[in-house]
Amino acid sequence: MSGRALKWVTVLAVLVGAGIALISTTQPWLVITLTAAAGHPAPLSITGSDAAAAVIALGVAGLALALALAIAGRVARIVVGLLGIAVAVCLIWAAVPAAAELHGGYDQITAATGIAGHASVLALIAGVDGQWWRFVPFAGGVLIGLGALSAVVLGGLWPQASRRYESSTRLAPAKPPASASDAAVADWDELTRGDDPSER
Repeated sequence: MSGRALKWVTVLAVLVGAGIALISTTQPWLVITLTAAAGHPAPLSITGSDAAAAVIALGVAGLALALALAIAGRVARIVVGLLGIAVAVCLIWAAVPAAAELHGGYDQITAATGIAGHASVLALIAGVDGQWWRFVPFAGGVLIGLGALSAVVLGGLWPQASRRYESSTRLAPAKPPASASDAAVADWDELTRGDDPSER
């Protein structure tokens, strides 16, 4: 695989990982059924944004890292890659409590029933049905981590940044100094055009 292809595969891995983590937070992670004492017969659907709000922030950070990797130089991509590994670890860590099924649902139960207190809320829960969406952030974290690790280890194989923005004065060849005869001809040409060279 060429260095250019390796670069864009790495950036795409981070981008896709962050994207699927963000998408997962809009989907139901838990469906909680309450007892009759709760006075709320409809099951409560808990989305990822409620169950693990930190996943949203970490997903956005992953998107920013993908953009940074796309434009980073040799040294910067190592720094960005190390940050990406940290984001991946934090993303997985933030999703772990939600995978235990009950985390993140207490506030929604209190809002629906008006009953607060850890023990009181637990007594209202008849059942918890964990949805497969709650495991998607783990896949997102793994993709971000692999992409970031690739940037650190293999970033030296990526193509270097273009030098297209070099100063035009550096690129233009130096003009040889004009001789006295050339200067006289130029002055005569200016006179024929109606310009007075003595005014310069």
